[in-house]
Amino acid sequence: MIYFSELANRRVYTQDQVEVGKVSDCIFLATDQPRITKLHIKDKDKNSFLVPIEYFIKINDNVLVQKNYQIVEQVENEISIVKNLLDKQIIDIGGNKVVRANDVIIQEKPFFFVSGVDIGLVGILRWFKLEKPLFSILRRLRIHWLPQILSWADIQPIELARGRVKLKIKETKLKKVRPEDLADHLEKTNIVNVKRILNILDEQFAAEVIGNLNINFQTALFRHMNPEKAAKIISLIEPDEAVDILLTVNKQKREQILQYISEENKKEIIYLMSLSKTPIGEIITSEYLQADSNLMVSEIIDLLKKETKDFPHLSYVYFVNSQKQLVGVCNLHELLLHNPDTPAYRFMTQNVIVIHLTTPKEIAIKKMLKYQLYALPVLDDKKSILGIVTLDDIMEFMEENLI
Repeated sequence: MIYFSELANRRVYTQDQVEVGKVSDCIFLATDQPRITKLHIKDKDKNSFLVPIEYFIKINDNVLVQKNYQIVEQVENEISIVKNLLDKQIIDIGGNKVVRANDVIIQEKPFFFVSGVDIGLVGILRWFKLEKPLFSILRRLRIHWLPQILSWADIQPIELARGRVKLKIKETKLKKVRPEDLADHLEKTNIVNVKRILNILDEQFAAEVIGNLNINFQTALFRHMNPEKAAKIISLIEPDEAVDILLTVNKQKREQILQYISEENKKEIIYLMSLSKTPIGEIITSEYLQADSNLMVSEIIDLLKKETKDFPHLSYVYFVNSQKQLVGVCNLHELLLHNPDTPAYRFMTQNVIVIHLTTPKEIAIKKMLKYQLYALPVLDDKKSILGIVTLDDIMEFMEENLI
């Protein structure tokens, strides 16, 4: 991941080290997949031209381009980061100003594309090269401050060419999207937008989408949903997934929801809930690494060497905020791919798949297989990590209990 503020003004050289100019802008497709197609270069004489992204060999401290590069024109459906996105107001569907796009996030894999915007103060400080010094000072003061990011999934591409950035609130073609794909889309946004979109769907389709959401989103939705509506959704979700959701709400709310569920469904749900009486705590392990999300890669590696040398195995690093709440995760391979001075919040996966002490082991296994995970963090009701459960441990436990 790279921010546009970090790419702007980087020098561009050919393979034989002839200076071409500096990067001044990026051109990208105004679509749901905003692929960057061209870089805007300005030479020392202030002449500007566009070079297709295919001619660029690498983008590091300096940008390297093939010596036989071509100059092209901007075409229809292509827009500019500087002219159409950066520093623009992000507005809601009613046209009210909300926030400003202070910086633009660019992902590099599997190709270069715009993945979102930074709408916070950090996005402004980054332009003045103050992000790292500020975070260094804040770490010494034990103050935690993360960038405020708005995903591209929340932005309406068609509005960009008109000089406005508009949040996606309502889409007429949502029902044509597969539930699992829509769930993936919603997990890139926030719980407020999830609620808005689910409210315009019929209950059956909304239930299928909710069934494919991360448990964190499911829990947040049901905690604030009235019991009767929650019961309708629960009745349309697979029973094992419904159980894991019900076990995350308090006992009173759970009993209120069950009152509105048919006797047949209630019987199956209560049976599955009874399986959770054998706590996941029997197989939980404390051999996991937890780190502050503000730490840099070099600091995390030092922590890993110091605290996990006696661990038989380690697959993931879990990241927490100042309240020790789980906010992200990454595997070790992903960690090693980033530069030593990159903070964890810039590359960690924020939508973490989790379980709780009350989660039935059958459901824990299903989650591991569905998301292809070797381990799952176990959270308490304050979203703090109690430990982890590994696939090996849970399979061994179940084999012993089946014999």
